Amino acid sequence: MTARFYADLPLRTGQSLALPARAARHVQVLRLQPGDAVTLFNSQGGEFEASIERMGRSEVQVMVNTHDPVEREPRRAMHLVVGMPANERMDWLVEKATELGATSITPLMAERSVLHLKGERAEKKLAHWHGVAMAACEQCGRNRLPLIHKVAAFGDWVAALPAPTPAAPRLLLSLRAGTQPLAQVLAACDHAAPVTLLSGPEGGLSAAEENAAMARGFVPVTLGPRVLRAETAPLAVLALLTLDA
Repeated sequence: MTARFYADLPLRTGQSLALPARAARHVQVLRLQPGDAVTLFNSQGGEFEASIERMGRSEVQVMVNTHDPVEREPRRAMHLVVGMPANERMDWLVEKATELGATSITPLMAERSVLHLKGERAEKKLAHWHGVAMAACEQCGRNRLPLIHKVAAFGDWVAALPAPTPAAPRLLLSLRAGTQPLAQVLAACDHAAPVTLLSGPEGGLSAAEENAAMARGFVPVTLGPRVLRAETAPLAVLALLTLDA
């Protein structure tokens, strides 16, 4: 399989260019040589076949040869909103959500969140998650990176939501009594409708947070009798909704 690299550059056939530093480092690590083929994508659509022209100590020059308009996105846009799990679990969630086809990821600080990020620390984490998503796209074949939004406080995020519409379902993973099974709710939705999925941190969202979300059009759903971890539950929903396309 040809090595794939994300290149945040304008790409066009017949162009000779130097790879971004991150991609160049990976080419060096893989011990690729002039003449070897690589695949480039820039999240603008499709992918480009290229060949290595020259390798310096830290620079890699390639020739962009052909463009393939192939897309590997699911037919349904999935917008994942998560109360950030602690430690490395958020990294793992970003990686797997990217592989499963999430269109966007919004990290939230909820009442029960262990991880709280602000200022420079939040910016560094955001850059780190972008790197995690890039690597996941390179590995799984996606040509479009998910949009990872800045870390937000739950209250600020929910207050800024636009009015809900039937054409774009909003789902809330919840353990409250009377919650509908996910399959039952989805059966009434358009199979191609974009979905926003809200999931809490360890311990879930508070009752007040769930009420605030429901007031903005979120429908509480359950995955069944087992209680899944904060990083597992949203991925289970993503797999159900994106792997059929």
